[in-house]
Amino acid sequence: MSYGNQPRRRGFRVQILIGLAIAGFALVRYFASLDVNPVTGERQFVAMSPQQELALGQQSAPEMAREMGGVVPPNDPRAAMVRQVGRKLVESSKAKDSPWQFQFHLLADPKTINAFALPGGQIFITMGLYSRLENEAQLAGVLGHEIGHVINRHSAEHMAKGQLGQMLGTAAGVAASDENSSGRNAQMAAMVVNQMLQMKYSRGDESESDAYGLVAMAEAGYDPSQMLGVMRILAEASQGNRQPEFLASHPHPESRIQQIEAWLKKNYPKGVPSNLTDGGSLNS
Repeated sequence: MSYGNQPRRRGFRVQILIGLAIAGFALVRYFASLDVNPVTGERQFVAMSPQQELALGQQSAPEMAREMGGVVPPNDPRAAMVRQVGRKLVESSKAKDSPWQFQFHLLADPKTINAFALPGGQIFITMGLYSRLENEAQLAGVLGHEIGHVINRHSAEHMAKGQLGQMLGTAAGVAASDENSSGRNAQMAAMVVNQMLQMKYSRGDESESDAYGLVAMAEAGYDPSQMLGVMRILAEASQGNRQPEFLASHPHPESRIQQIEAWLKKNYPKGVPSNLTDGGSLNS
C-alpha cells in the first residue's frame, strides 16, 4: 500500500487552516471597525477615525493638485467663486457641525472633466468641468455632491472593504494552494469578485451623494433642478467614451437624471419654490 500522498494531504490541510485563520482575522478586524457617523448617525464599517480622515486629506491634497495641473491662484475670480459657493453649502447644511474641515479648490486642468473629494473635506473641481457649468446652482450641485462623499465617509468605508477583500483574497489563495495553479486561480477569482463588489458600492455611493447634494443645494437657496443641467453636461462629455453601466464606477448620467427627477417630484410635487434660484451666471 502506498502512503506517498499523505504528507501532501497533511500540508494541504495545514494550508486550509492557515487560510481560515487569515479569513477569520480579516472578518474580526472588519467588524471591529464599526463606528457611528458623527453627522448622519449611520453605523458604518470604516478604516479611519474622522481625525485620521482629516489628516490624510490634508496630506494628500498638494500631490493631488500637482497631478491635475496645479491649483488656480486664490485671487482668480473663478477660484474665489468655488470657495464662496462651497462655504455657503457648508454653512447652510449639517456639514457645518461635522468634525471635518472643508476646503474647496479649482484645478487648472482644462481638459479633464471631473470633481472629487478627499477624506476629511478637501474638495476639487477641474477647470474642464467648471468652464462648462452655466450658473452658481450647477456649481453648487457639483460641490454639494462631493461634500456628500465626505459626510457619508465613503472613502473610509471603501478602505475598510478593500482591506477586507484583499485579506480574504489572500486567505483563498493560501487555502486552495497546491502544486498546481488552482490556488493562484482561486485567489485571482476572489480578487475579481472583490473588485466587482467595490464598483457596485461605488454606484450606490454616487446616488447617495447626489441625494445629499440636492438637499444641500436647496438649504443654500439654490434650485436643485439645476443638477439636471450638470447631468446633461456630463452626458455630452461622455459621448464616445462609455463603458457598460454594470462595469462603470459611476452611474451613467441618464440614470442619475431619472433619480434626480424622481427626487424632485417627491420633494416638490408642485414644482420647485420660486425662492430657490440658479444663483446667476458663472460668466457674468
